[in-house]
Amino acid sequence: MAVKTNSRRVTLRTGRRSCIARAVTRKRYINLIWKPKLAKIAKKNSQSSRMISVFTKRSRFRRRRFVRSAGCSGVLAWRNERSFHRVKCALTGKSLVSGFSPEAGMTVYDRDIWWSDDWDPLSFGIDYDFSKPFFAQFADFMKKTPMPSVFNARTVNCQYAQHTGEFKNGYLVFASWGGENVSYSARVNEVKDSMDLFVVANSELCYETVAANKCYNVAFSQNVEGCNDSAFLFECRGCSNCFGCTNLRSKSYHIFNEPYSREGYLEKIKEFDLGDRAKLRSAKEKFEELKKSAIRKYANITNSPMVTGDNIINSYNCQECFDLYGDTRDCKYVQNVAIHMKESYDGYGLGATAELLYEAFDTGAQGSRVCFAAVVYGSTNVYYSYNCHTCQNCFACIGLRSKQYCIFNKQYSKEEYENLLPKIIKQMEDMPYVDKRGNVYRYGEFFPIELSPFAYNEAIVTEYVPLTKEEVLANGYRWMDTEERGYKIDLKPGELPASIGETTDDIVGKAIECSHNEKCNEQCTKAFKITEDELKFYRRMKIALPDLCPNCRHYQRLKQRNPVKLWHRHCMNPGCPNEFKTSYAPDRPEIVYCESCYQKEVY
Repeated sequence: MAVKTNSRRVTLRTGRRSCIARAVTRKRYINLIWKPKLAKIAKKNSQSSRMISVFTKRSRFRRRRFVRSAGCSGVLAWRNERSFHRVKCALTGKSLVSGFSPEAGMTVYDRDIWWSDDWDPLSFGIDYDFSKPFFAQFADFMKKTPMPSVFNARTVNCQYAQHTGEFKNGYLVFASWGGENVSYSARVNEVKDSMDLFVVANSELCYETVAANKCYNVAFSQNVEGCNDSAFLFECRGCSNCFGCTNLRSKSYHIFNEPYSREGYLEKIKEFDLGDRAKLRSAKEKFEELKKSAIRKYANITNSPMVTGDNIINSYNCQECFDLYGDTRDCKYVQNVAIHMKESYDGYGLGATAELLYEAFDTGAQGSRVCFAAVVYGSTNVYYSYNCHTCQNCFACIGLRSKQYCIFNKQYSKEEYENLLPKIIKQMEDMPYVDKRGNVYRYGEFFPIELSPFAYNEAIVTEYVPLTKEEVLANGYRWMDTEERGYKIDLKPGELPASIGETTDDIVGKAIECSHNEKCNEQCTKAFKITEDELKFYRRMKIALPDLCPNCRHYQRLKQRNPVKLWHRHCMNPGCPNEFKTSYAPDRPEIVYCESCYQKEVY
C-alpha cells in the first residue's frame, strides 16, 4: 500500500526485505532498474503487504540541488572530516583526540574500547515515544549512546584519520579507503608512501597532486593518469620524465611541452631544483601561466560510457556523479565512491562492494538497502541509523554490531519489529519534525542539519557552501569559534630553510607559523609541525618544506578542482556542433572541448 504525504509518497514493505525507500527522477531509470527489481522482490515475498516509493516534484528538486551545490543536503552537514578536539573517554576518563567537540554533548568512548566487548550497545536501548517527533527523539538518543572517538575501521596506526578504512599508517587522512604510509590527504584509494593528495587512486610516491590515477613519483600535478617520474603535469596520460607539461600523451623527456633528448632532459632538469624554495615558487608560477592556455576536456572521465560528472574511472550509467574510483554502475548524485557500487542515489563516501544505498555517507562495505544512514558497514535493510556494523533489519539504531530487528537499540522479535515499524513511519508522517526555520521533516528525509553533532564550519559542507558566521547563525545552525591553541611559535615562515638540503633534523617537532596565520577561511590551524617521517619524505622527493598548515594546503588543492556542479555547454572548437555537461561554468576563461575535438588535439 502506498501512503501519500505532502512531501513525497513513501512505501513500506515488511517481510524478509523490509522497508525499501528509493528515489528516481528519470523514467528510464525507473523502467530499467527499479521495476524489474521490485517485481522480482515482490515475487519472492508474495505475503508482504506494502511496497514501492516514488517522490514528488519538491523532493526531486532538493536532490538535484544536493549535487549542483553539493552541500545543500544535510548529508554533508553531518560529516566532520578535518576538525579534532580534546575530549575524555566517558568510560575510562582517558584523554582522547576526537571529531566530536565537548560542546556537542556526545558520549565518546576511546575507539578501541568502543570496538571491544567491554560494553553493550543494547543497554542504551529505549522505547519509541509516540508523543514526540522521531528526529527529536533521535537527537536525544544520539547524545546518550556512545560513539567512537574517531570513525575509522579496519585500520592500523591511524589515530588521526576520519571516515577511513582498510588503511595502515595514515596521519591526517580523511575520506579514504585502502592505503599505507599516507599523510595529509583526502579521498585517496589504494595509495602508498604519499603526502598532500586529493582524489588520487592506485598511486605511489606522489605529492601535492589532485585527481590522479595509476601514477608513481609524481608531484604538483592535476588530472593525470599512468604517469611517472614527473612534476607539474596537467591533463597528461602515460607520460614519464616530464616537467611543466600540459595535454601530453605517452611522451617522455619534455619540459614545458618542449621535447629533449634523454641526456638533454637530465641536464636541463637540474635547473628546476624543487628542493630550493625560491625555484619551487618560480616553477609553480610558470606552470600556472601555462595551464591558463591549455585546452580542457569537458570532463575527466575514463572508460566510462553513459556517465555525466567529473573524475570518473571505469564506471557505467552514472548521472551527475563525481570522484568514482571504478566499477560504479547505475547511480545518480553520488560522490567519492570506492570501487564496486551499483544502483545507489544521493550519497557521499559510499561503496566498497555495495548496492541500493540512498541518502547516506561513509556507508557500504558489503552493504545493501541502507537508507538515511551514517557510517553503516556490512549491513542490510538498515534505516535512519548511525555507526552500525553487520546488522540487518534495524531502524534508528546507534552503535550496534551484528544485530537484527532492533529499533532505538531495543531488541524485538521479528514479528514485533514488523508490527511496530509501520506504526513509527506513520507517526513520522503525522507528527513531523519542524526546525527553527519552519522546514518540515517526515519519513523519507535525511536528518535535519540543526541536529547535527557538528558545527556548520566543522563539517565538510563548508568546503562546498562556505558561509559566514552570521549566515550560519541566521539559518539556525551552530558555529564553532576558533579555539585558542596557545602555540609558542618557534619559526616564522620566512625563517624556514631556503632548501631541503639545508634542513637539519632539529626542525622536527618545532612549531612553524602558517603563512596564512588564520587570516583565511580555510580552517587554518595557525601553526604546524614537521614529523620525522615527513622530513624523510621531503628529502626523498627533494622538495622544500611547506609554509602552510595542512588544512590550508588542503584548501589550495580544493581550489584546483572544478565545482561539484554541471552546466550545459557547446564545444568551443569553431564549427563543432557537439554539446555536453561540464563542470566548467560558461563564464570561465578556459577553452573547453568535447571528447572528439579534444582527442584530435592531443593525439
